[in-house]
Amino acid sequence: MPSRPVTLTLPDRVIDALGAVDRDLSRAVVRLAQPEVGKRPHPPAELATFGRRSVIVVNPSRTLDQQPGIALVHLPDGRALISFDQSTTIAGLELMMDDALEADDLSTEDRAVFGAIAAILRTARRSESTTLAQRNIIVVETRRRTRNRRMA
Repeated sequence: MPSRPVTLTLPDRVIDALGAVDRDLSRAVVRLAQPEVGKRPHPPAELATFGRRSVIVVNPSRTLDQQPGIALVHLPDGRALISFDQSTTIAGLELMMDDALEADDLSTEDRAVFGAIAAILRTARRSESTTLAQRNIIVVETRRRTRNRRMA
């Protein structure tokens, strides 16, 4: 997301309260504003940028989550990160998006998500000022509880 520097004059008590949320006051402001930001409609897919790095965040799509090798990691603002296993490459993801877009079975919402992801990947691949890098993320999943059945 684009950002810009701003200067704020805040009461000391507010600065202390923000510091309790995060030592970095700008991150504290973002964390506190996030619920409000989450209420606004988001594009189907967009780049979330921090410094020189960006990740693709998407509106959750069951169809995307069901693609082979893909798992969505849901974020608190209602969007999701795309994670994929080692067998899926960036080129493979782009091809998967293009193939799905050529098929006629995507809903309007899914078509918007798949098209936006494909456009982001294509633009980054063709750009002389950016590179695409595949990284791993750590996903902590909770196990489903199994019920202990007592035999009577």
